[in-house]
Parts: sequence; structure tokens; C-alpha cells
Amino acid sequence: MNPTTHLALINVFVGDIQGGLGPFLGTWLAQAAQWGPSEVGLVTTIVGFATLGLSGPLGALVDRLGRPRMLIAAACAAILVGTLLLLPARAFMTVLVAQFIAAVGGTLVVPAVTALTLGMVGKQAFPKQQGRNQAWNHVGILGAALAISFGTPLMGPSIAFWVLGGLSACAIVAALTTPKKSYNGRRAVGWKEDDPDDKPERSGILKVLSDRRLLILSAALALFNLANGSMLSLLGQKLVAAGQDGTGWTARYVIVAQAVMIPVALFAGSLADRRGRRQLLLVACAVLPARALLSAFLSDPYWLILAEVLDGVASGVIGVAVPVVVADLTWGSGRTQTALGSVAAVQGVGGALSGWVGGLLALHLGWTWAFLALGVPAGLALAMVLWLEESCAPGGQDGAGAACSQSKPPEGEPRRAAAEAPAGS
Repeated sequence: MNPTTHLALINVFVGDIQGGLGPFLGTWLAQAAQWGPSEVGLVTTIVGFATLGLSGPLGALVDRLGRPRMLIAAACAAILVGTLLLLPARAFMTVLVAQFIAAVGGTLVVPAVTALTLGMVGKQAFPKQQGRNQAWNHVGILGAALAISFGTPLMGPSIAFWVLGGLSACAIVAALTTPKKSYNGRRAVGWKEDDPDDKPERSGILKVLSDRRLLILSAALALFNLANGSMLSLLGQKLVAAGQDGTGWTARYVIVAQAVMIPVALFAGSLADRRGRRQLLLVACAVLPARALLSAFLSDPYWLILAEVLDGVASGVIGVAVPVVVADLTWGSGRTQTALGSVAAVQGVGGALSGWVGGLLALHLGWTWAFLALGVPAGLALAMVLWLEESCAPGGQDGAGAACSQSKPPEGEPRRAAAEAPAGS
């Protein structure tokens, strides 16, 4: 089996398990343990912020250890153990510990899969492969959602445990059976593959994380998630208030968004080299205010499908573009996964605050103005991306003239241009 086939299988299986039970946690605890929304919300908040704090350190672990196959298997095992521990759990602390174990595994999966991908295909082929990774990821999420949806009437809410358990076990097998020789640790960080005696020093963490471009990207993504995180939940609540089947429509919207993300991710991976990375980010951030407008002024649940199509476009592009841009900005530093984890932590803060902010806006301003207000941080994210320099130009070279994609420029031309540029330009 081709090594990239193993990579595809890993992404299919980890797609739905990264968040553990995720949205099914509240339903399970309400039915099995008679928990109220406040208890579920408290557990989710505590675990969410705790794992955000671990995101950077777990990325650093991937950089330092350099064994992504083992780390993917360990992460999936943690998700499996944490999810199974939730089955008998009823007390607050046992639920908190079980969900935390699963969430740590989900946080570790992302940088580990990214490192495995870079070590397999290298930097120049990474954008297209990341597009394929994300497409398979969304196939997995879509398949799991359909399995849980159709299985719930037969098996009840426990179907989520069976689906997640099966996916976790399959992901572990896919990771451990990936050919060891297909991964090159030096290729994964941008060091010379043909010179094992060359042992460059890893860049200082603070030096990497204080890069102005990385800070701008992190701030833009935090604003993006602040706008995006609560929109679907608010949409479901808006439909309930209007007498519609909010739960059923929310499930349909999730399926629509995931289905749209599959071709979008493939297209974005190909477009990253031809059009440049920043253009992808611009598209994602420009689509989000349009989604807010549709959510604000449309009330027919059928027409609101258009808003979730835009969600699929924005989220599908972001999933491809962010790891690619982070790899561009940190290549050769030995800290790519540390940076990716740190960016994800900042991005996650925006998402964690979104539910609270969106709820307050809906309470005090009503549905229409709540969605319009959420469009404001989306617009600010767009402005920040406009401020962000291109990390890999459409011609396929970075600022120093080195090839950064498969669209390799004519030999010598960009380097000569860079050498002739005035100092400090």
C-alpha cells in the first residue's frame, strides 16, 4: 500500500474523533446522568481552556520527539480511553478527567499528522497533500455523522461511543502500519536530507513565536473563530424560536457544510501554489461576513442552507491554508509544530469566547443584530490578512527567492532579484 494511502486512512479515521464525543457529550450526560446544561457547559469550558494551554507544548513534543506515527497512535488511544471512561462516569470529577484525556489526544493529533505529512511528501508538495488530508478528514466527519444519525434510532445515544471507538481503533492500526521508511525526520523540518552529519540548532521558541507575521496570522484567526464559532448554534436557536425543528436543521447544516468542505479543501490545496497562500486566507475571511448577513436576514431554513455552504467554503479553506502558511514561516527552524500548536491555541481562544459573546449578543440585541455584530470581527480578520505579507508567492518562491512550492520559478531569477533589492526593502 502506498504510504500516502495510509495518510488518507489516518485522516479519514481521525476526522471525527479529535473532539471526543464533542456535541454528543451534552446529550449523553443529560440522558444517562441527568446533568443540566450548566454542568455540561462548565466541564466543556474547563477542558477547552486547559487543552488550549497544552496546544503549544504538545506541538513542541512532536517537534522534539520526531516520531509522529507513535504519537498519532498514542493520541488516538487517549481519545479511545477517555471516551470509554465516559460510559460509566456520572460524577463531575470523573467526567472531567475522562473528557480531558480525550481532549488532550485530540489536541495532539493535529500537529502529529502535520509532521507525518511533511516528513512524507516534503515542503514543496505539502499544500496539495494538505488539501487531500483535509478532504479525507471531512469525509470521515461526514461518514461518522451519518452513521450516528441513522444508528441513534436503533441503539440510542450510545451509538456515538461505538462509532468513536471503532474510528479510534482503525486510526491506531493505520498509524502503526504506515511504513517507517516513508517518514524522514529531516525532511519534516527542512534540514538537509542527504547530510545526516549536518545537525543545525533548533531556533529559539520565543524567536519563532515572536515573528510579526505569525502574530498577525494568530490574531486574524482568533477574530475569524470569534465570528464563526457560534454562528451555527445561534442559527439553530433562531429556528427553534421561530417554531422550526432547530435540532434537525442543525444536523442537516452540519452535513451540508462538511460535504462542501471536501471539494473546497482539494481545490484550495491546488490553488495554494498557483495563487499564493494569502489569497486563500482572504477568500475565507471575505466569505464569513457574507455568511453573517445571510444568517441575519434569512428566516427560511431552506434558504439558510446557503449560509452553511459559505461556512463550508470558509472552514475548508482555513483548514488547508493555516498549516501551509505556518510551515512557510517556520521552515528550517525545527519548530513548525510548536508554532502550529501555538497558533491553534490563540485561534481556539476566539472559538471558546464565541459562544459566550454570541449568546450575549442574541440576548440583548436579538437575532438579526447578533449575526450582524458577529460580522464585525470577521471584517477585522479580513483587514488583518490584508496586512499580512505573502508567505509563498504565486510564482513559487519565498521572499528570499527560494522555491517554496512545486510551482518552481526559473532557476536563478528570483534569487538574483532578491540579491539586487536594496537593503532593508
